[in-house]
This record gives sequence, C-alpha cells and structure tokens, in this order.
Amino acid sequence: MDRQTEELRDAHDVLADVYVERLTGLLDQMPIERAVLGLFAELVRDAGPGRVVGDLGCGTGRLAPYFSAQGFRIRGVDLSPEMVRVARRDHPDHSFEVGDLRALPIGDAELDGAVGWYSMMYLDPDDRALAFAELARAVKPGGYVATAYKMGDDTLRRDGKTLDLGIGFDIYWHSPTEVERRFEDAGFEVVFTAGRPADPDEVQPQGYLVARRA
Repeated sequence: MDRQTEELRDAHDVLADVYVERLTGLLDQMPIERAVLGLFAELVRDAGPGRVVGDLGCGTGRLAPYFSAQGFRIRGVDLSPEMVRVARRDHPDHSFEVGDLRALPIGDAELDGAVGWYSMMYLDPDDRALAFAELARAVKPGGYVATAYKMGDDTLRRDGKTLDLGIGFDIYWHSPTEVERRFEDAGFEVVFTAGRPADPDEVQPQGYLVARRA
C-alpha cells in the first residue's frame, strides 16, 4: 500500500466515531441530496428487476437506511477497516467489506447500480482512470451510478487537520468538467448534473451527477 493510501485509511479509522456522531441521520435534513438519490433509485428500478447497489466508499454505512427503504440491498466497500466494522455493527442486514476503489472486491456486472457519495474526491489524478474503470466493470450495462462531491478547481488540498485529531489526508474539490469527463471516459452516459451553493457551515459548494453504464 502506498503512503497516500495508508494515510487515508488510517485517518478514516480515526474518523469512524466522528462519522457516527455527525453524519447519522443527516440525510433526513438534506432534501437536495435525497432528491438526487431518489432520482438514482428510480432509474435503477426502471432499468430492471435488480436491487443490488454498491456503496463505494461507504464509510459507516450511513446511506444504508435510505436504500433499505427503497428496497435495495447494499454492498458496501470502504478502505477503512474501522469504518467497515462500524457499518457491519450498525447495519447488519447489508454487506460491507474492506476494499480499494482501484480494485473493487466485486465481480463483473454484479451491481445494478452504485453510488460514490463523497468518496471519489480522494483519488489521485493518476489513479482515477483505474478507479472509474473498476466502477464501470462492476456495474451491469444499463445500470446507473450517482456521485456527490465537493466542487472546486481540481487542485490538491489537505484535510483533517482542523479536527484536532492528529490526522491529515489528501483531497480534491472537483470541477464538474473533471467529474463528467471521468465518467464519460469510463463508458458512462451522463444523464443528470446539478450543484448547490455552500450551506452556512460549509466552505465550498456541492456537486451531483447521475450517469448510465452504456
């Protein structure tokens, strides 16, 4: 494992309890994010009878209750063993495993859909083509993917230090152009994009995209 990946994994091991404290139930207070996820869920249902959705970079599994209510079964993957442990504890009806977005522990076309909810923004530019190709491999033709990301200018940033937990990791705030290009290069057709201004407690606007596996 390279230094950047090890640092990211170790930091998110530390962040697992913080995620539980701050993010559990937060989706209930975010109508725009629920609307994007609702569009994604409807498209997945319309594409066929499947109900298996990959939550790639699942963290503590905070999206699992939403997708359970939609009738979907989650296959969560996260780099952090501690995040996966917490997800398994709190959402035992779904499957969670440790894995890397660049080498997903999922077979070809096993997913009816997938979400990368604020998880693709940790990828180094040199790793993005591989990670998006893995996403395309795991999602069946005609399946849908959805992503949420912090909007910016694609430059490298450091995050985590303001939490005063002794951690730091690389992160990118993506431009919509970069996100769309990565999906299209991997064989997806973009069907929806949107953005919203930063909330009072945020320092950057948020972006959303839904795409179909060609």
